[in-house]
This record gives sequence, structure tokens and C-alpha cells, in this order.
Amino acid sequence: MPNALVIGNWKMWGSREQAKALVSSVAGLNQSGVEWGVCPPFPYLQIAIDQLGCDRVGAQTVSADQDVPHTGDVSAEMLADLGLRWVIVGHSERRADRCETDDVVRAQVERALSQGLVPIVCVGETLDQRNAGEAEAVVIAQLDAALRGLASNTDLVVAYEPVWAIGTGVVATPEQAQAMHAVVRQRVKDLGLSGDILLLYGGSVKPDNAEGLFALADVDGALVGGASIDAQAFLAIVEAAAAAKAE
Repeated sequence: MPNALVIGNWKMWGSREQAKALVSSVAGLNQSGVEWGVCPPFPYLQIAIDQLGCDRVGAQTVSADQDVPHTGDVSAEMLADLGLRWVIVGHSERRADRCETDDVVRAQVERALSQGLVPIVCVGETLDQRNAGEAEAVVIAQLDAALRGLASNTDLVVAYEPVWAIGTGVVATPEQAQAMHAVVRQRVKDLGLSGDILLLYGGSVKPDNAEGLFALADVDGALVGGASIDAQAFLAIVEAAAAAKAE
């Protein structure tokens, strides 16, 4: 069985001193059966690398372009030059607020893979789409756009994040989370990719709901937002993942 994976997405948060304090607080974390890492804002990546090492650090996004002088963009080559391991792509906030379409997400996946980065591919439906009975179709379409045609041994992670649960304090019920993760697992296999690809849940993950989520058959870890900038909360979530793996 592969290890569980817990990734902290700091989003647009913090100062240099806060970043230093947070990575210092989690630097000694070592739980059997669990891999973990953090995705700080770009200005604080080196702080995290210096204290945690490259294998525990990822970026929150990457440019879909190559060799284009776009102001403000950060290329996959730059992230690889830092030695980063992961990069988040397709997060709903970037899809909605930065107009990143399925085509852009696919290009980001390809750029990340070309530089040896592991993309954490986010998929998820809005509340309106869920209420309309379209949740599975939306998630499958996002998966198809991002992953179709990739080699079977491609190293990537998929994170199911229902948009209605991100930053709202609302978390999918265990039944909802497991049902969608089972759909994602099957679709990944249908696309010819490994059934061992790690599937993360994201959306208001906290210490008090983490254990129940990690106990689900097709949930291999979590992409943690707000709780990841609270060292004690993040530690507790990683501990919950370790406890679930030990059972």
C-alpha cells in the first residue's frame, strides 16, 4: 500500500517571519505511512526549501507557457530549477478567478511533467452543478481534459475538491466523498493510468473531520487549505492520516 499524502496549500498568506515560524514548527514532523508537504506562495518557497528540503515543497500554480516573456508568470523550468517536487494545477479558485480553462490546466499538466514536477490535479463541482445532478459529469470531464492520453506510468496526484466546500467550513459527507473518489478512481483507470495514483480530498479539511475522511476506501490523503497555516492543526491532520494507515 502506498503512503498517505497530506499537502498544505497556504494560498496567499503570510509574511517572511510567519513563513519561517510555520515551517520551523512542522520541520520535525515524521509519521510512519504518511508523506507530507507544503505549497507556500512563490516569495516564500526558498524559506520552505531551506528548512524542509525540496522533497517537501511544492508550488501553487505554474504557467501553461514555455519561453514566453509574460509579466508575472512562473515557468515549470523555474520551479524545477528550485528543485520543487509538486505543483498544484486546476484549483477551482484559479479556474474561476483567473479564467484557467480545461485547456490551460492540460497545458499546465504537460509543462509540469516535462520538467519532472508532480502535478496535483484538482477537480470538483460547484454547488449548483451538484444540485443539478451534474457533479459526476463535471468531474469526469475535468479529468478527461487534464489526463487523457498520458502515459500509464505518469507520476501525478488527483485532488477532488468540491467547490462548495472550499473555505466554507462545509465538508462533504463521508458518503459524498467516497462516492466521488470511487468515480475518480475508476475514471483514472479508464484513461489508462495507474489505479495506484493517490487521490486526495480537499475542502475544509480540519483535525476534527480528517480521521473520518482518511478512513474512506478511496481517499489517500488530503489537500489542506486554511488548516495548513495553523501548525498544530496541520500536525493533527497528518497524525490522523498516520492513524488511518495503521488500522
